[in-house]
Amino acid sequence: MRFDIITIFPQIFDSYLNESILKRARAKKLIDIRIHNLRNFTSDKHNKIALRSIRQAQDRHAQGNFEARRKIDDRPFGGGPGMVLMAEPIIKAVKKAAKLKKAKMVLFSASGKQFDNKTAGKLFKYDQLIFVCGRYEGIDERVKKAIKDLGLGVEEISIGPYVLTGGELPAMVLIDAVSRQIPGVLGKNESIEEKRLGIGVPAYTRPEVFAFGRKKYRVPNVLLSGNHKKIEEWRRKNKK
Repeated sequence: MRFDIITIFPQIFDSYLNESILKRARAKKLIDIRIHNLRNFTSDKHNKIALRSIRQAQDRHAQGNFEARRKIDDRPFGGGPGMVLMAEPIIKAVKKAAKLKKAKMVLFSASGKQFDNKTAGKLFKYDQLIFVCGRYEGIDERVKKAIKDLGLGVEEISIGPYVLTGGELPAMVLIDAVSRQIPGVLGKNESIEEKRLGIGVPAYTRPEVFAFGRKKYRVPNVLLSGNHKKIEEWRRKNKK
């Protein structure tokens, strides 16, 4: 499965997506994650000329200053605080990223559909998910209509009843949750506990008796019994 992330902060993803299970899944080519810097899709001709000059001079300081000048946001019509991400760079980025027939664009919004495991299972059915990570006061509303006119599905998603400073964290949440659905990512299908027993099943490990202060905390006897039927019944009964 392919994930494309459109963001103005591409380095945010370096650590999380290159560790543990997701790192192994990428190495096995079970998932393909590509990150696109939205600033690369500005149409400012003067900026392109400046970038060419900087590359020729190989001036890192000037390169950093140029990054800040590549305009991807502007003030909202009608007034108000903050800045809004412009439509054209986003549409260009999505159009370039969309490579597979069965693809969908996901926008992260506090007013979007609440994300849950059922939604993760539905998104898993696509071959490609394109995440647009908003910032500031959001993105130009016309992006959604233009992307639909391109023939690409659009879904707005929220990962919780709160407001974040950007869509980068939600993008990582969705990649993690959706990747778990892909056979081989977790090693064994039985590892997808939520499919087998549901979410919130209590878990215990060694030692059997854990002493802390003056108290002792024991593992429930049924889990030590070896009776798999009773263990399964106990887990179903005690899931949160």
